[in-house]
Amino acid sequence: MNKKEEYSLLKSLVALLLIIGCLWAAQWQYHRGVARHDRNAQITSHIDLPIVELKEVTENPALHEWQRVRVSGKFDVEKQILLRNRYNEGKYGFEVLTAFTSLDGEKFWVDKGWVQAGATATERPNLPATPTGVVSIIGRVRLDTSLPQGNFFAIPTGKGGGLISEANAQSSNTASGIDSDFYLDLLEGNLPELTPAVIAEVPELTDGPHFAYALQWVIFAGLVVYGRFLIRREVLSREEI
Repeated sequence: MNKKEEYSLLKSLVALLLIIGCLWAAQWQYHRGVARHDRNAQITSHIDLPIVELKEVTENPALHEWQRVRVSGKFDVEKQILLRNRYNEGKYGFEVLTAFTSLDGEKFWVDKGWVQAGATATERPNLPATPTGVVSIIGRVRLDTSLPQGNFFAIPTGKGGGLISEANAQSSNTASGIDSDFYLDLLEGNLPELTPAVIAEVPELTDGPHFAYALQWVIFAGLVVYGRFLIRREVLSREEI
């Protein structure tokens, strides 16, 4: 006596949903891999280009990210924030962002590198002195979209030793007065104190595991198809007995 497979439609629907989910995850990982590969190619091609003046790249900084530029202007130590969760050789610390105004009036953040955290979560770290006059600096162009959004710890402008909650580091933060869609990773300047002890790191230039993960998800989709086939075959073989 022939019997139909119980819940056959439901099993097939579940299998179909799993296959769609696996294939979606595969293409997501694949596109992440492509994006990372393209980013690495841009870093590699831009990082050793000749130094140019900042004003030559501000019209479209996205086309010049990671390229070295030179600019003169002043730091504003009254506008300085610390980016949390930055590590160097296993030690917890911050990256220091200080507002900078060029002689052309362009306002943007300058990442002055990594500093080790204080002894406690609320203790102000030991920060290098910032020149107050006109200086000339060389830095790498970075898009401000790579800066984290939300609240960060800020260095108080008064004599208090604690840290206070401050605003967004991205250019959408009008409270900071920073309206540029880029910032600079400081490399060096015309004064010795303008060379950071620990310069902001260049990302690891590998494609990462994304392409391998994409292949794994395709294999998982194939296993779902094969599993559904085995279940169906098992049911049919029982009917023949």
